[in-house]
Amino acid sequence: MIDKDLLVESYDYSLPKELIATYPVTPRDSAKLLVYDRKSDTIIHSTFKNILNFVEADFIFNDTKVLKARIFGHKESGGKIELLLNRPFEDNFLVYIRGKVKKGTKLYFEDNLEAIVQILNEDGSRIVSFYKNDKKLEFLELVEILNKIGHIPLPPYINREDEKLDEEEYQTKFAKNYGAVAAPTASLHFTDELLGQIKNKHFLTLHVGAGTFKPVEVDNILEHPMHSEFYEIPKETAKILDSDKKIVAVGTTSTRTIEYYAREKKLFGECDLFLHPQNKPIRVNHLLTNFHLPKSTLIMLVSAFIGREKALELYEIAIKEKYRFYSYGDAMLII
Repeated sequence: MIDKDLLVESYDYSLPKELIATYPVTPRDSAKLLVYDRKSDTIIHSTFKNILNFVEADFIFNDTKVLKARIFGHKESGGKIELLLNRPFEDNFLVYIRGKVKKGTKLYFEDNLEAIVQILNEDGSRIVSFYKNDKKLEFLELVEILNKIGHIPLPPYINREDEKLDEEEYQTKFAKNYGAVAAPTASLHFTDELLGQIKNKHFLTLHVGAGTFKPVEVDNILEHPMHSEFYEIPKETAKILDSDKKIVAVGTTSTRTIEYYAREKKLFGECDLFLHPQNKPIRVNHLLTNFHLPKSTLIMLVSAFIGREKALELYEIAIKEKYRFYSYGDAMLII
C-alpha cells in the first residue's frame, strides 16, 4: 500500500473563500504571524512585526524582481490574445499565450512591440522572439517596454485585475534583479524599518516562474515533474550557507535555492528541487512562509519540515483563527 505522504490527495484541505487574501494589509508587518516551535510542539499567535522576538539567526532573502509580465495584444487577423512572459530561453523567450496561435504567427502589442511565435511546446508553452521596429530585443530591452505596457501578473486565485497599488505591494522592498513572474511572498511582510532591525541579512536570487502555480496532476507526488527556475547565489551568501550558522529561509523560493545549493554546491544554474516528507531539508534551520494552496508542491515543502499531519493541523488552526491565506495573506514561522 502506498505511503500516505506520497499521495497528492493527502495534502488537501478545505478553505473558506473569504480567507483568500485579495489585497495586502497595511502596513505590511501588521499581518498575523503563526509561530510553531518544533521542539516544544507549541504555537504562538503573534504579529509579523514581532518576528525578531522568536528567532535569532541569519536571514536569507530572495531579491528577484517581478516583471510586468502580462501583456495584451492582437494577431494580424485582429483576434485578441494575452501573453504571459515566463522566462528568457536561449536567445528567445518562453511564454504562455491565451488565444490560438501557430508557428510563425505574428502578435502585435502597444509601443510597437511585436512577437513572432517560433515553437509550440507540447506542455502548452510557446517560444517567441520579440521585436521593436524590426530590431530583435534582448531581455533588458524587453523589460523596459513591459514596464510601460505590461501588467503585474497577480496569481489566478486573487481573482481581480491588477491595480496601481500592486506595482508596489506585489514587490519586495529589496527587489533588485528582474526575472520573476510571481513574488517571493513571505518577503512581502517586511517593511524598511523591520529590515533595518535585522543585523545579519543576506540575499540570493531565484526567478520565480509560472511553474510555481502548476498543479500536481499525478496521484503519487514522486512522479510530479518539478519545474525548473534560474538561481544565483553571491559568494558572500554562499559563505554563510557553508558555515554552521543558524539560518532563516525567507520563503519557499529561498528554501529551495539554499537546499539545492547544499546538495549541489553550484553558485548558479537551474533549481528543480522538490522538497517533501521523503526529501527533507538538510541546511535550513527555520522556515518563514505564507499559507499555501491545497495539494501544491509548497504545502508539501512545509510538510518536509514538520510532517504532513502537523502541517495540515496548523492549517486547520490558522483557518479557525481566521488567518488570511496565499500571496497577500498572513505568515507562519517554523522554528
